[in-house]
Amino acid sequence: MAAMARVSSGLAYPERFYAAAAYAGFDGSPDSSTKGVSSKFSNDGALLLYALYQQATVGPCKIPKPRSWSPVEQGKWTSWNGLGNMASTEAMRLFVKILEEEDPGWYSRASNFVSEPAVQVEKNNDTIAEPVTENGNVLPETKTIPAENGNLSEPQDKDVVSEGFGTVGVYDQWVAPPISGPRPKARYEHGAAVIDDKMYIFGGNHNGRYLSDLQALDLRSWTWSKVEVKTAGEASQVQVAPFAGHSLIPWEGNKLISVGGHTKDPSETMQVKVFDLPARTWSTLKTYGKPPLSRGGHSVTLAGTSLVIFGGQDANRSLLNDLHILDLETMTWDEMGTLGVPPSPRSDHAAAVHAERYLLIFGGGSHATCFNDLHVLDLQTMEWSRPTQQGEIPSPRAGHAGVTVGENWFITGGGNNKSGVSETVVLNMSTLGWSIVTTVQGRVPLASEGLSLVLCSYNGEDILVSFGGYNGRYSNEVNVLKPSHKSTLQSKMMQTPVPDSVSAVQNATNATRDLESETVTGQEGNIREISVDNIESEPMVSKVEETSERLLAALKAEKEELESSLSKEKLQTLQLKQDLTDAEARNTDLYKELQSVRGQLAADQSRCFKLEVDVAELKQKLQTLESLKKELELLQRQKAASEQALNEKRRQSSGGVWGWIAGTPPDQQDDA
Repeated sequence: MAAMARVSSGLAYPERFYAAAAYAGFDGSPDSSTKGVSSKFSNDGALLLYALYQQATVGPCKIPKPRSWSPVEQGKWTSWNGLGNMASTEAMRLFVKILEEEDPGWYSRASNFVSEPAVQVEKNNDTIAEPVTENGNVLPETKTIPAENGNLSEPQDKDVVSEGFGTVGVYDQWVAPPISGPRPKARYEHGAAVIDDKMYIFGGNHNGRYLSDLQALDLRSWTWSKVEVKTAGEASQVQVAPFAGHSLIPWEGNKLISVGGHTKDPSETMQVKVFDLPARTWSTLKTYGKPPLSRGGHSVTLAGTSLVIFGGQDANRSLLNDLHILDLETMTWDEMGTLGVPPSPRSDHAAAVHAERYLLIFGGGSHATCFNDLHVLDLQTMEWSRPTQQGEIPSPRAGHAGVTVGENWFITGGGNNKSGVSETVVLNMSTLGWSIVTTVQGRVPLASEGLSLVLCSYNGEDILVSFGGYNGRYSNEVNVLKPSHKSTLQSKMMQTPVPDSVSAVQNATNATRDLESETVTGQEGNIREISVDNIESEPMVSKVEETSERLLAALKAEKEELESSLSKEKLQTLQLKQDLTDAEARNTDLYKELQSVRGQLAADQSRCFKLEVDVAELKQKLQTLESLKKELELLQRQKAASEQALNEKRRQSSGGVWGWIAGTPPDQQDDA
């Protein structure tokens, strides 16, 4: 399959501009703007390059419009004047850009400079990279021959590569550096972090199996080595389990923190492991507070001295959108309550912190779909918002990786349930404007899910380093991108409300469209004479006015949209106020009813107390009656006994008299 390559200048500005100007024939002499140019460029291109050169070296056009009828002088003045107040640095960058569009291979033919390849390869076992055709021109490149195992072998032009990515450099293109040492096992969903010019890779997923190895890539020699971990000996040391979908964070200059991740035997809560680089031991970080649920595919972002954890997927494959913060000073977990509408539950998204205050969440996926929404959390007010994105909004994706360079957030890779995402994009976090840095072609590791992306410094310049990923094949390849200032400025230019440098260049180019070339050539190689149809600046002015009108119309449309949104918000606020009033009225009625019920309850309690008193008195009287009844029974028994004794005496008395009368002896009477 075809290979992608591009040769570009590696010089920094302004040296890069002066090299391009010297190649184009602008050497600073009075007639340098007309010497040796027509043989290389079209009339429009030559005039535009002249205008940009003047803008970069002299500044805005201050000279009066020439009175001569020379069409060349008229065209030069019109082109230069059309650039307005464009900054010198921007004119330099646009000069190089226009030169590359006119002559893509200029740098390889420039004297006293060495070209350097930027190779992006779609490999099989017997393919050699082919030249790349851009704008109909074939770009020269250094050939790269894939090895049999699918890994890139070293480029044939080893001297160029050995100079590194700092002295020559390739801007805004992914490059496969010359890697040595035993390569790690191919993987995705691993963790990556940079400490002391080394990129550390921990864990990941290979063929459905979780990994637990720790690998290091020396970013100066581009050599892989495995970090030998000491066996756990002390109580604080642990044998770390294989993980995937976790995050790796550098800490205190010599430690790596692994947060969360999927594992074979998940715990109930999120585990935080720490690797001590000097001691080469793993330990479990002792934390306080309530830790989050165990999960993977979440984001972990360092904000000051705190780790901000968002979303992910738990062990039961349930998607989450909760927010937790781990304070690394107190080692305390906090589950944060937020205002506004949070992002929907998701995993495999990207997160970044801007200005130590704003947490940005982009993309991610659910079980059925991928997202390209952007959410912002103010970490001071803890309120979510969903701002309007500007520029070329990226397509939905999940499993992508991101890293910040200043106020720019670079994002690469990811997938959308159909294929890998091929473009590398950058978001200016101040203006929220997107732009595309570069695009790869074919099923290459950079267009895959679960890759890692880190930022490091190489020869004093920032470079992005990607590793691994999965797009149907597991990868263990390393790719490098050096972002140019142009990439940083593009996202800034997206929101300029007045005709910016690009439109100014277009205006200058449009001015040259009114000029028709004549066929006057000479051995000196001067620019051909140009006849004038209309040398006045009305076309340029009309185009500027037309551009202004379009911008004004766009601003009016945006204003109307904002006013409509504001009206909707006001209506919603009024509705909420009415609902609040109704709720307060219902609350008042319920409170009155509660007070009435409380009064009735108090009265019932009083009656109940009186009844209890009466019952107590009746019980006391009943006890008294029982006592009287007993006394009465006793008296009745005593009375009966007394009466019986009295009757007995009476009988005895009566029997004695009659016995005496009857002559009964007293002894017989007693016996009877």
